Amino acid sequence: MPLMSPSEYKQSLNDGRVVYYRGERVEDVAAHPVIGVAVDHAAIDYEMAEDENDKELALVDGPDGPYSRYYHIPESADDLLKRSALIERATNLGGTLVVLIKEIGTDALFALRLLASYMDKNLGSDYLPRVRKFHDHCRDNDLAVAVAQTDVKGDRGKGPGDQAHPDYYVRVAAEDDEGITLRGAKVHTSVSTNAHEIIVLPTRNMRSGDEAYAVACAVPANAPGLTMLASGYGGRKGTEFENPISSKHKMMETLTVFDDVKVPWERVFLSGEVDMAGPLAKTFVEFHRFTAVSYKLPLVDLFVGASHLMAEYNGILRAGHVRDKLAKLISYAQICRGMTREAARECKVMDGVAVPNAEIINIAKLHFATGYHQALAWVQDIAGGLLVTGPSEEDLDDPRLGELIDKYLGASPAASTLDRLKLMNLIAEITASDFAGYQAVLAIHAEGSIEAEKMTIWREHEVAPAIDYAKRLAGIG
Repeated sequence: MPLMSPSEYKQSLNDGRVVYYRGERVEDVAAHPVIGVAVDHAAIDYEMAEDENDKELALVDGPDGPYSRYYHIPESADDLLKRSALIERATNLGGTLVVLIKEIGTDALFALRLLASYMDKNLGSDYLPRVRKFHDHCRDNDLAVAVAQTDVKGDRGKGPGDQAHPDYYVRVAAEDDEGITLRGAKVHTSVSTNAHEIIVLPTRNMRSGDEAYAVACAVPANAPGLTMLASGYGGRKGTEFENPISSKHKMMETLTVFDDVKVPWERVFLSGEVDMAGPLAKTFVEFHRFTAVSYKLPLVDLFVGASHLMAEYNGILRAGHVRDKLAKLISYAQICRGMTREAARECKVMDGVAVPNAEIINIAKLHFATGYHQALAWVQDIAGGLLVTGPSEEDLDDPRLGELIDKYLGASPAASTLDRLKLMNLIAEITASDFAGYQAVLAIHAEGSIEAEKMTIWREHEVAPAIDYAKRLAGIG
């Protein structure tokens, strides 16, 4: 099948899917004033495939023609490095906001392939042919794929089967010769409004009695019974002057409700194997944290570049405390980048799939998440209070007021007043706006919590050699 063009991608989303935004049914997501911004943003992936400067990175040559590199199964460290570079480049074009319409879906496909292979070999199941067929379907049709993993959970102190009602975790409500019926809801489902397919994954370890909740499958975004309630957060579309990123780039999340959604057996990849639910969730997350740190890189680079330029515009670049903050911002960014690349280089190849080093990528994600708010403080300190007190675009457009602004806010010969305010607004958007709040929450909660990253690091680290070394130096037999 040929690659989709950006216009074909947008047209393909008008397929009868049930999406609500602020209480109203959205008939065509691509034409919606808010969700349409997210669709345009997602089209970056399809634009890169046509751009002479990006297509070599974005595409892989296959026997039937080129296809998206995202669907290429990584077989080596070099494949992972190219995948990371593609994610970084796409996010760079997206104004620091990840595109995610193929990144997250293929993270899930790689995890499903590994777990299906294991189950088929050890449990006598027949999942791997299904996963391969679905992977081929998405690759050959150049589809956008979301992942619905996080259950709404209800009382978090209780397991799936112990809740006040049975649908706080997505479950198999019925099954027959044709397939299964899904009921329940997932939350935080990114890019679902503008994806073609939604992969459902378990969110946690399961135990005996949770068989109905141990389910993984694939559902078309327009499947009967599937309803998406799109988040209204950050829905106000500002001007390009005051909101240089979010006026052009957006990602939607939904509460994704499965109200007796029918799924044929060929699209079911886990059904009742409680011991495999946790490993599948964990394997997906390790791929996805590699994606995560890859897409954080343009943002941390922007922290460095915007802060350095603002210091020049404010005339404070020679100040010792400013250089100290810039050095720390550079270190913050470069540690994220270096550890992402090292996680690729230290990968393990399992059943032909290169898996990023789990310990290293979790350390990288932990470094990013725990240092994020301090990094924001350094950027804000260098920029100054005009981040939230500066004049509006309407003020600048008024001849008399514009003259006053130019007279009093032209701080340095390094830049015009207008350029200084444009940069100030860019920094405000990434540190002190709705978009900044969105990014800050993603830093803490997206791709797993800080505590989950710590537990993975503790679990993955081979501590025995260090213990033996301590014993030897202490003289302990």
